[in-house]
Amino acid sequence: MHPTQGTPARRTPTPRTPTRRTRVLIAAGVLAALAPLASCADASGQHKDEALGSKPAAAPVHKKAPPPGLPGMPPVLDPHDVYAADRPNRLSPVVKGFPSRVYVPNTNSNTVSVIDPATYKVIETIPVGNQPQHVVPSWDLKTLWVNNDKGNTLTPIDPRTGKAGPTVDVHDPYNLYFTPDGKYAVVMASLDRELVFRDAHTMKRVKTVPVSCYGVNHADFSADGRYFIVSCEFSGELLKVDTAAMKVVGQEKLPYDGSMPQDVKISPDGKRFYIADMEADGVWILDGDKFTRPTLLPTGKGAHGLYVSRDSREMYISNRGEGSVSVFDFRANKLTKKWHLPDGGSPDMGGVSADGKVLWLSGRYNSEVYAIDTRTGEQLARIKVGSGPHGLAVYPQPGRYSLGHTGVFR
Repeated sequence: MHPTQGTPARRTPTPRTPTRRTRVLIAAGVLAALAPLASCADASGQHKDEALGSKPAAAPVHKKAPPPGLPGMPPVLDPHDVYAADRPNRLSPVVKGFPSRVYVPNTNSNTVSVIDPATYKVIETIPVGNQPQHVVPSWDLKTLWVNNDKGNTLTPIDPRTGKAGPTVDVHDPYNLYFTPDGKYAVVMASLDRELVFRDAHTMKRVKTVPVSCYGVNHADFSADGRYFIVSCEFSGELLKVDTAAMKVVGQEKLPYDGSMPQDVKISPDGKRFYIADMEADGVWILDGDKFTRPTLLPTGKGAHGLYVSRDSREMYISNRGEGSVSVFDFRANKLTKKWHLPDGGSPDMGGVSADGKVLWLSGRYNSEVYAIDTRTGEQLARIKVGSGPHGLAVYPQPGRYSLGHTGVFR
């Protein structure tokens, strides 16, 4: 029945205003009732009030940005690995149509032997200038430069066709590097005692930097490209060079009597430089930023060339004086393996195949080239070439651009 139909309405009592004592008691009771609930929430990890936004937002975490690189340098792909672009078969579109070849400069024969890695056979011999030392991929990956040191010329080879072009006059080109921004070639003029910055394309001289050490020969750049470390073979010294200023900013003598530093490579994380020393029979480990006294890691007699694996985990060290290759683990910071060539040999300079499975090294005093399995250390082939094979280049290789030598890619 509806309340208006025969049933008297009930009178609603007028609410009374609670006294101050009552309000205090009510508040205390509410807090007491909520306390167990809060404890349960904390214990169970269920913070429902956070979902309602009742908890202040956490302060944003500001990650330290990597230092800016050399202006004009392609951005670093991975701040923890400078070789991130060098993964197996990750070829630039620029080189994807190039046939896979191994180019071997024969210093005493004044030729370049061209090996087909699929058959392990020499398929062509290219006449070049006097005393070719290294075959160097250009920054833009389009040209291979043969460094004719005594001939004072560079011979360009088109890696698409394998044909040599007209020589370019460049004095004392023992070795050749390129600045990370692609602007300059850096000629290691060993006997002239100079670092010569030239236009990366025309090879026109831009700036000559005299040095006080003897035998500048190998180098590598810091992760940000702002400086590079140079080895001086005949005086046992290292240089630190400001890339943009084109200026030597540091010089130090290696702490070994008769030291003869050779190849230079930076660690994947960019924190250390490794310098092979053929007289100290090991590799120097250097903090490039601080440029303080390095420490020596013994590897084998006549330590010479340094090559990083495609997964950035290991570095292969050729020990020319004993016919072996030492394997260094970057994470463990120690040598883990040593491979000895059957029948000996003189493993010198070279590179890693595009798929990362084969290490190619020239046999400097044996007129031969070695192909070594990077998984087992087994010698896959021993190939006869000209006299005095030196800085061979495996090409093409993964990477966006070349820093020079026999193939230092980023």
